[in-house]
Amino acid sequence: MTMMRDVWVNWFEGEENGYNVCDFHEWRSEDRVEVLDQVVLVETSEALFEAIENQLSELPASLLGTVHQKSYLRKNMSRIQLDYCFIATDGVRIIAVDTMGYKTPIRKSRLTPRQEQLVFDALKEQDVERITQEQPMAEKEYHLLSPDPKQLKGLTRRERQLKQLLYMSLDHLRTTGTDAELRYWCTEWDPFSYHELQHMGREQLWNHLYMGVSEGWTKTHYELCEAMIKGQAFFEKLWELEHPQRVK
Repeated sequence: MTMMRDVWVNWFEGEENGYNVCDFHEWRSEDRVEVLDQVVLVETSEALFEAIENQLSELPASLLGTVHQKSYLRKNMSRIQLDYCFIATDGVRIIAVDTMGYKTPIRKSRLTPRQEQLVFDALKEQDVERITQEQPMAEKEYHLLSPDPKQLKGLTRRERQLKQLLYMSLDHLRTTGTDAELRYWCTEWDPFSYHELQHMGREQLWNHLYMGVSEGWTKTHYELCEAMIKGQAFFEKLWELEHPQRVK
């Protein structure tokens, strides 16, 4: 069994999608980085890795049995045993997982570049335990509150967070907004289509707005998001988290 030592982890909790588990270069000073004194390394198939990284489904019994109580968190001068904590790799991608005692990948983290290199070295030089998927995983379905990775590709951590906040605002608008409100926000997004928008039905307006904002992230996206969240306390709080210097 292969063990990694002194591994820095920056846990992202309850994240279904791997794009919200930030790479090392996107870690922030306010993130709480912990150190795994010892953690077991396992190799997985591409399909199993995909499930670990992009789902919160129950992990295979063979994987849970292999890693059970093999890893330890270092805290001050103590070593805390973790029930199901491990590093998984499919030979290309790498992720650390802690189930917090459950059977699903509750907490996920990327590694530092140095630790990633040590993982790849271990694959070449050691007999790393290999785990395969015992049963087919359900096909991943994306939606407004769990967007397709293609819609977030190339964005920074802050841009991804704000775009997902914009999607949350759009979901709220679709659920509670009137046709007039939907038409208003469509016009804010695309003022050049004002006359055309006046003749669209609700579903057409929604599709026009959603398809418009789904591509990339621009100043126009930013301004629309800022305008849409005003007066909504929960959304404003999420906005402030990405603008700490502007918190009053």
